[in-house]
Amino acid sequence: MTALSEPSRIIAGAVLLTIVTIQFGGWFLTRIVRGQVPMTDFQRSFARAGHGHAGVLVILSLVGLLYVDATSLSGSWLWIGRLALPVAAILMSGGFFTSSAGPGRSRPNQFVWILWLGAAVLALGVLTLGIGLITA
Repeated sequence: MTALSEPSRIIAGAVLLTIVTIQFGGWFLTRIVRGQVPMTDFQRSFARAGHGHAGVLVILSLVGLLYVDATSLSGSWLWIGRLALPVAAILMSGGFFTSSAGPGRSRPNQFVWILWLGAAVLALGVLTLGIGLITA
C-alpha cells in the first residue's frame, strides 16, 4: 500500500487523538452501570449506543483514510471521501448523547435529528468511498 497523502495523514492523526475521549466515555459508562450516575433505562441504552458508535466509526474512519488515496476521486468528492466518516462518528455519537440529555428522560428529545444527520453523512461517505474505489 502506498503512503497516505499529507491531508489524509493529518486527518488520521486527529482522528486517533479522539480515542482519548472514547476512553473517557468508557470510564463514564462504568460509573453509569455501577449506578453512580442516575439515568433511565433509555438514557443508559443511548449512552451505550453513543459510545459504541463512536468507537466503531472512528475505526471505520481510519480504515477509510487508508483507502481514499487509492481512488480517483478529486475535488469535493475526494474531501467527502476523507471527511464524511469522521464527521459521521461525531454526529452519530453526539446525536445519541444530546438526544437523551436531561433528567429522567425516557425518549429522545428534539436533538435526535443530529443522529439522523450523522446517518446520512455516513451513507454519503461510504457510498462515495466505495464508488471511488470501484471506479478507480
